[in-house]
Amino acid sequence: MKATMSSFDLRAVARELNESSGAYVKKAYMPHYEQIVLRINPKEMDQFDLVLVRGSRIYTSNRDRPMPMTPPPFAMVLRKHLKNARMTGVRQLGFDRVLRFDFDTKHGQYHLYVEVFRDGNIILTDEDEIIIQPLTHASYAGRTLKKGVKYIPPPAAMDPHEISLEQLLNMFQDSDRDLVSTLGGKVNLGGTHANAVCSLAGYDANIDTQKVDAKTVHEALESLLSDLAQTQVGHLMLKKNSTTSNEDLEQKANAYAPSGERDRFFEEHASEATPTLLPAHKGAAKASFPSLCEAVDAWKGAHDAMALARREAEKMDIAAPGRGHSTDVERLERRKAQQEKALEGFSKKIEKQQMLGHTIQNNWTHIESLLSQVSAAVEEKGWNQIKKDAKQIPWIVSLNPAQRSFVTVLPDAENQPNGPQATLSLDETVHQNAQRHFEAARKQKDKTSGAVQALEDTVLHLQRAKKKEAKQQASGKLNKVKRSKRLWFESHRWSMLSGGHLLVGGKDAKGNDSIVKKHLSGADMYLHADLHGAPSCSLRATQGFAPDRHKPAHIPNDVPAFRLVDKLGDERITPEKLEEAATLALCWSRAWAGGGAHGTVYSVKPAQVSKTAQTGEYVGKGSFIVRGQRQWFKDLDVQMGIGIVAINGVPLLMGGLPDTIRSLCQRFAILRPGLTKKEQLANRIYKNTGLMTDDVLPVLPGAAEIIEDYGIFSPVKPVHTEEE
Repeated sequence: MKATMSSFDLRAVARELNESSGAYVKKAYMPHYEQIVLRINPKEMDQFDLVLVRGSRIYTSNRDRPMPMTPPPFAMVLRKHLKNARMTGVRQLGFDRVLRFDFDTKHGQYHLYVEVFRDGNIILTDEDEIIIQPLTHASYAGRTLKKGVKYIPPPAAMDPHEISLEQLLNMFQDSDRDLVSTLGGKVNLGGTHANAVCSLAGYDANIDTQKVDAKTVHEALESLLSDLAQTQVGHLMLKKNSTTSNEDLEQKANAYAPSGERDRFFEEHASEATPTLLPAHKGAAKASFPSLCEAVDAWKGAHDAMALARREAEKMDIAAPGRGHSTDVERLERRKAQQEKALEGFSKKIEKQQMLGHTIQNNWTHIESLLSQVSAAVEEKGWNQIKKDAKQIPWIVSLNPAQRSFVTVLPDAENQPNGPQATLSLDETVHQNAQRHFEAARKQKDKTSGAVQALEDTVLHLQRAKKKEAKQQASGKLNKVKRSKRLWFESHRWSMLSGGHLLVGGKDAKGNDSIVKKHLSGADMYLHADLHGAPSCSLRATQGFAPDRHKPAHIPNDVPAFRLVDKLGDERITPEKLEEAATLALCWSRAWAGGGAHGTVYSVKPAQVSKTAQTGEYVGKGSFIVRGQRQWFKDLDVQMGIGIVAINGVPLLMGGLPDTIRSLCQRFAILRPGLTKKEQLANRIYKNTGLMTDDVLPVLPGAAEIIEDYGIFSPVKPVHTEEE
């Protein structure tokens, strides 16, 4: 699978983006440390997002993507300098993996350099190429990327467009590598396209360059570059499947409508996006698109659109690179493997140092003669001359004048310079040089004894952790997840309805204001129980939950996993969904504490909810004026279910309608108003599930009576079935 865009891909992307020259930058976003998004607004087209994923890819997209409420500093710098700037052009630097975006701003011509190699970087410069701000400060040989210095591009590589037949012929004659290595390295084609040129020319990739016809190879190269210059489409190559034919794969790729199913299909089956079809692609299944950007978006767009969710998960120390959530057993197993590997390395070092010491002793006469000759030559000619002469001596690898030592090749069994290498000091005798290696082996042995003890301690702790984990799993308790930040909806009452829609309600007057001002818009619906002091609730049309396709390892099998998404596949709010939301809005009101069995709720559109009162009237905090016709829901049952789910990798207790909770959760309970205080219920849930009472209490509507219980208040029972 191609991990990053090649120079060929970037040439095609630059040509496609140049078609949007004259468009304006509306805003800049940074949903993740690895990703920058520029919202571009062309004059006669719909706006689109220019997605820059550092070190990986550049493409355009029209997907809905959540953005952080507070933009990071680099995004603020881009907004300051590029807002309302006109994009005047996009070009590739030579044939390197660097694109330059030119912008006409009120301060002059600004440039945004996007480097798509190594870890990648994005650098904003002014018209004099002085760096305003890089995404990441970095230093390389010959150039430094930091604020205030002049931007220097990476050293230019060979541009295959400019190579002549004569240059290619001379390159082949001087090369000591095979054909594919010469084309990939010296001609700057990379492995994939170097192999393509070999195939087009009819040569084996590993053939000696002296045996090929340079003219044939040059014609194949020009043919490949000509295809790149003329292509106007993009192809998404599909991986072979043992159970599905290429024809079926292509038919499925073209049959899916733009939806989550289509994204999942391409994520599972796509292997690379390419602007041209190469000989290696012959016979492979593919999906074609009007542009390379669209092909990349079909493949990676869904993943990149979830960048903010990944960032939020990393803040909670879940799924973060190198510091993901781990159980004690997983952590100790990693430590044990590292310690075992280190011990193996210690043994090899000890063996090597002892071997060098014995080899020096066994070749006493040779080493003594070599030390004497080098010492005498240094006294007579000096180190500079000796360093030049040593290049012709097979016994000497390198010299270090500062330490008066040199690296030598020790003799093998036939007394030839084919043995291991060792460092000899001119100020030490043969015995002292050998003893230095024995001393290094002894010190390594001392380290080894400490490492052995540490490994024994780790094994002991691992055994205890496994027993504790087995006991915890048998009791049905969940692993605790340490997190520094809660999910935003946890500060409100919340639930998941049919279709995955998110329902949120205020806990107090401040929460009611927040719900209406921040989380009620568009096609959402406002709900309120017909009781004084009831929470303001918002049924989100587009925002909700989708099944997590990559369920975290620490989530048990009996806990369903979901991800918070900002665009559901089915965004219709049907009467059935509204009635579900109305029932929960009633349960969250004082109707629960009042012990009533039924109640009434109304719903209206967001435009009907206002904070503006009539002249002479006052609307208090958390209160709103509702105007116009209302849709009423009467005689609603005051009953509620609670179940355990995982949202973005975090196990949580969720409230909802009994039928919905039964269908989603394997561990659930059904409640109705009762006499048992919710603090007592939360304590029982904590003891049985391990969920913290601080997370449980906000979900419970009040004092309650337990009607059904499957693993919430008591140990886990066998999974219920329809027959039961």
